[in-house]
Amino acid sequence: MLACGALLSAQTVPLARTDQDAIVAFSGKAAVRALNFRQGELASLIQGRGDFTSEGWTDFLQHMQGFLDEKGAPTFSSSFVPSGEAVIVDQANGIVHVRIPGTLKQTHDQSSTSYRVKIQIHAGGKPVKIMRLEQTMCAGSAACR
Repeated sequence: MLACGALLSAQTVPLARTDQDAIVAFSGKAAVRALNFRQGELASLIQGRGDFTSEGWTDFLQHMQGFLDEKGAPTFSSSFVPSGEAVIVDQANGIVHVRIPGTLKQTHDQSSTSYRVKIQIHAGGKPVKIMRLEQTMCAGSAACR
């Protein structure tokens, strides 16, 4: 398994601004693809699989444990809507850490709950892939910045 740290050592030259911008744009679209899926529909969950490294996808699915049926389909629906611009938090050795604020709505049957969240994405490489995607709930107006 290749960790983000191993990827960091693979490239020591800082990214050009245009490369950073491309990763930020990719990250915003990929976050929406990954976090928008429908209850009981495996195809809607795996639509974002190609945006991840193998390790990144495995990590993403680990957070779904207990919420997938016997066929791997989600047992709830999810939708993510960004509420602000994706911003670069950090960049090192070709890996860009992007934060995207937004609203995550999760629905199971007739019940639904919405959360203010910040999505943390670590992405890079050629082609660009997500190495890690994390969702963090916000607990106050400044927490999502």
